[in-house]
Amino acid sequence: MEIKPEYRKKSIRSYVVRAGRMTPAQRQAFDGGWSRYGLKLCDGALDAEREFGAKAPLIVEIGFGMGDSLLQMAQAAPDCQFVGIEVHPPGVGSLMNAAAAVEVDNLRLYLADATDVMRECIGAQSVDRLQLYFPDPWHKKKHNKRRIVQPDFVQMVRSRLRLGGVFHMATDWQPYAEQMLETMQQADGFSNCAVSDYAPKPDYRPLTKFERRGARLGHGVWDLLFERCS
Repeated sequence: MEIKPEYRKKSIRSYVVRAGRMTPAQRQAFDGGWSRYGLKLCDGALDAEREFGAKAPLIVEIGFGMGDSLLQMAQAAPDCQFVGIEVHPPGVGSLMNAAAAVEVDNLRLYLADATDVMRECIGAQSVDRLQLYFPDPWHKKKHNKRRIVQPDFVQMVRSRLRLGGVFHMATDWQPYAEQMLETMQQADGFSNCAVSDYAPKPDYRPLTKFERRGARLGHGVWDLLFERCS
């Protein structure tokens, strides 16, 4: 198969499409694991119950990187169904290899643009939790418009969440955390799950190597959990 992300043409993206060097094992994962784990944007609407063979809570993660924490969550919650979306082939290949090695089957993956997948493949009121962990902060002011958390995106997330479903964001970039918080506070149909502005890290979100390194250096991490209330 041709290994490149699927995406529709758009003027502004929240990521840079990088070729990235793939190891032989990561390439082999697409040959041996894609039929088991892979989903395609061009296949259209996802029927999760049919895909997984059962009805269960659906958790969608945007931008899972190399996939270590997503795999841990899938292993820890076998009664849930996990869908990961990532644009970088090495991460998708690594996660497929790791999932196959431990025989995880409650996980499916898109190699595609997340906004396209959300718009075309994820059904209305079908998601129990939408996870967005450590998205590119686009820290230069002139690039802030590329940040994925924008009012239109938030309302698309709202339409895909079930009532009571949760949009969970995390970032280690404080200015982005503040923008996320302001955007969510102004968004219709959401209520903050936290007592104060930011939430403690939920037990279900694993600490990443990146986070542990940042903690040793004194870097902060901000979790935001907002529930769809209408």
